[in-house]
Amino acid sequence: MKISILKNVLNESIQHVSKAISSRTTIPILGGIKLDVTYQGVTLTASDTDISIQSFIPAEDADRTIVQVERIGSVVLPAKFFVEIIKKLPSQEIQMEVKEQFQTFISSGSTEIQMVGLDPEEFPVLPDIEGNQTISLPGALLKNMIRQTVFAISTQETTPILTGVLWNLDHNDLKFTATDRHRLATRSAHLEGADDVKFSNVVIAGKTLNELSKIIPDQNTLIDIVVADNQVLFKLDRVLFYSRILDGIYPDTTRIIPTTYKTELILDTKKLSESIDRAYLLSREEKTNIVRLQTMENGGIEISSSSSELGKVREELDVIDFKGEPLRISFNSKYMLDVLKIVESEQLMIAFTGMMSPIILKPLDDSQSSYVILPYRTTN
Repeated sequence: MKISILKNVLNESIQHVSKAISSRTTIPILGGIKLDVTYQGVTLTASDTDISIQSFIPAEDADRTIVQVERIGSVVLPAKFFVEIIKKLPSQEIQMEVKEQFQTFISSGSTEIQMVGLDPEEFPVLPDIEGNQTISLPGALLKNMIRQTVFAISTQETTPILTGVLWNLDHNDLKFTATDRHRLATRSAHLEGADDVKFSNVVIAGKTLNELSKIIPDQNTLIDIVVADNQVLFKLDRVLFYSRILDGIYPDTTRIIPTTYKTELILDTKKLSESIDRAYLLSREEKTNIVRLQTMENGGIEISSSSSELGKVREELDVIDFKGEPLRISFNSKYMLDVLKIVESEQLMIAFTGMMSPIILKPLDDSQSSYVILPYRTTN
């Protein structure tokens, strides 16, 4: 293998695939990036068995030569060093040559580097995914759906299925669900052209979706998603992103979401967020994050929290609309702030069915999203 390649294009490709490399792998070959060179271009691949990412660099693009191929071939290079050194090379053009025993020579300007490569035959083969269950959706929508649900996943590895986001598709409606048993986030979207596709209990790890979100391009391009028995493939321009589907059955969350309410409040999202943020400063000192909300006779609400060492904070907040019964409720302020950070609507409906029933949050101008937080039982 012998090539000359543009540094910025190679570096961008490396940044994409390096998201699939685990620092904790016990298999040396998985700590590397595989390069496959043909006369069409260079394909980079990285994998940690849970996710695999492949990025293709064409030899030419829009009348610009990116890769000059003198000799085809393959090699696996240690990612930790390869990722860092390519960024720091002095010239915009890089020469790479693989010789006997996969010894790899990289030169750029006056810099010359020798790296010990590994046998590409030992690198795992990417899964073969059939394309019969394929949907397409805009990158911006997918990014939003991930952002508006992934914060609610569990971080406890004792229940692996809850560390992922549940995907269900039925009658062209794609729904994401995430819960850690204390809170719940759902986000739906109606897809065009998915009439023949239906799937359920597809659970993808939250950390995987976060990595995917980082490489979704800012331009609103369509992303093809292929769902198979135990793998999902995301096709983004010249990047292929494979993810394993988590094993297990996701719990039925539909029964914990009430549809009728005893109390409904409509509030200004920004003012509520700022008020709870101030109360959170004290509540976090108690390591409980407990903040209290109660309705007042004048139609407003009171937000309060306390710390045995620091004191108390209390403030009143105007309500845009209030109907139903008076209420006093306690909740985890961090969970509430996590929701308020990702709500884009200026106004928010908060609904309750009672003191110890789930708190429902719905952005007023977004019927596709809803959030649930379980309240705390407190003694005062």
